[in-house]
Amino acid sequence: MTAPQLDATLAALSDPVRRRVIELLADRPRRPGELAEETGASPSTLSKHLRVLRTSGLVTEEHPVHDARVRIYTLRSAPMAELRGWLEAAERGWAQQLTAFQDLLAEES
Repeated sequence: MTAPQLDATLAALSDPVRRRVIELLADRPRRPGELAEETGASPSTLSKHLRVLRTSGLVTEEHPVHDARVRIYTLRSAPMAELRGWLEAAERGWAQQLTAFQDLLAEES
């Protein structure tokens, strides 16, 4: 994951309403009205949150063939998988540092 992509993902996830939208979309795709109802956000506020999530690449907006006015939001798994990979790499680094610190303490005692 490149730094700008990681920054966009983390910035998008920094808001509790957007995190709740991600949790809801992990269940199934939803319409904006459903998301507004579930999050307690007004439709205009939710629209702004959905724009941030779309821009960051975390969600996609689709229009059913039968009605182009209807919008369905779907979670994209790739950015979350990339974030998970970044977190795992950071965790490995922390674990290595703790192990080295433990080894140093053991040598000194």
